[in-house]
Amino acid sequence: MRVLFASSEVSPFSKTGGLGDVASSLPMALAERGHEVVVISPLYGSVERERHGLVPTPISSSGGRLWSAPGNGNIRFVFWESPHFDRPGVYGENGDYPDNAARFATFSRGLMPIARAMEFSPDVLHLNDWPTAPATLFTKQGGPPSVLTIHNLGYQGLFPLEEARHLFDGGSVPGAWTHYGQLSLLKGGICTADLVTTVSPTYAREIRETELSFGLGEELRSLGDRLVGILNGIDVQEWNPETDPHLPANFGVEDRSGKTACRRALQEELGLERSDALLVGMVTRIAEQKGFDLLIPALERILHEDLQLVILGNGNPAMEDALRDVAEILPGKFALRLGFDEALAHRIYAGCDAFLMPSAYEPCGLSQLYALRYGTLPVVRATGGLRDTVRDGETGFTFEAYRSEAMMGAIRRALATRTNRARWEEMVEEAMRQDFSWDASARAYEAAYERL
Repeated sequence: MRVLFASSEVSPFSKTGGLGDVASSLPMALAERGHEVVVISPLYGSVERERHGLVPTPISSSGGRLWSAPGNGNIRFVFWESPHFDRPGVYGENGDYPDNAARFATFSRGLMPIARAMEFSPDVLHLNDWPTAPATLFTKQGGPPSVLTIHNLGYQGLFPLEEARHLFDGGSVPGAWTHYGQLSLLKGGICTADLVTTVSPTYAREIRETELSFGLGEELRSLGDRLVGILNGIDVQEWNPETDPHLPANFGVEDRSGKTACRRALQEELGLERSDALLVGMVTRIAEQKGFDLLIPALERILHEDLQLVILGNGNPAMEDALRDVAEILPGKFALRLGFDEALAHRIYAGCDAFLMPSAYEPCGLSQLYALRYGTLPVVRATGGLRDTVRDGETGFTFEAYRSEAMMGAIRRALATRTNRARWEEMVEEAMRQDFSWDASARAYEAAYERL
């Protein structure tokens, strides 16, 4: 099967979140299963062409030039160079770019012409989130069937209605593409795609039945069996504690002694007290969705427990300031690193005992999967993919209510469990034996494609 996979970001070339990881790992898993896959994404000004070995192709399309990453079997990564994207950010800098509707509508319109210029005739067009959702408009007349994956329904691509001119050439705007008086790129894609997927089974149910529908519950329910939840996977080669080059010591499920060395090294690197307290990590966007409106009011109470906390991330400036204030008061117990550091992220997953994700909602979540792989027991709110991947009392600790008290209860259960070191180690071993590789997810997407 030939798959054209379109995404606004693709790791390691461009990445703002989990979409970038998925847009790299899933196509590679499909290629390993024998499918021919072309991944296409914009070429942003921040993409380091020489470092990634990108070379211009002799093909030009839609007023832009194509660049290719080095070839690798059944998969090709192709990037569209255009003045629309010759700037540092993916979606913006200190806020969204005001012309994002025009940028991504132009990219979506160009997908099939680019494929034809490459002499690639796809059997399926796989789109991702609002930036590529408009492509469903341009494949209805003789094009391939389309699959649209919703990675986060909270980001719908809402714009002033006059921006619809980039899609409909001045004609009337169908109701499917409007939402409370605005242009909605994601809603339009949901209503127009041949199949819609989400990134976990529980999230597929939540967006149909709860407030997590963000006003699109009726449209999602009307899809019936054309809405499918498929759990994301992770790249188990990149995220492998036995071979991870970012760690001071490697370890595996059978010999976990290196994890103790990682723990001590992380405490030293971050200026934490050398202590046997429960070391809890977070690698995350600092935002309400990620549970910081629960965490910040409870932070000093949490740090009075026998634990230390490490947070790596950035986001909401007011929340960053609140975290910084506490970190200055308790530097030996709380280490805050604002920004993102890929190598440090790996060391946090490896060196911590537990990993906290008190999310308001979490379509899938990748961090808990990395934590499980590294024997760091997740403490999570039971929502979306967190509910699907963490088993309470077996591979981690979960809580239901979105309240600080419920989160504190799960943290205290983790603390109590760790006093029984034999039981804790049993849970760590069980966590590390979980298989969240992309193979099962790729098979599920393969079945979805075959339906079309």
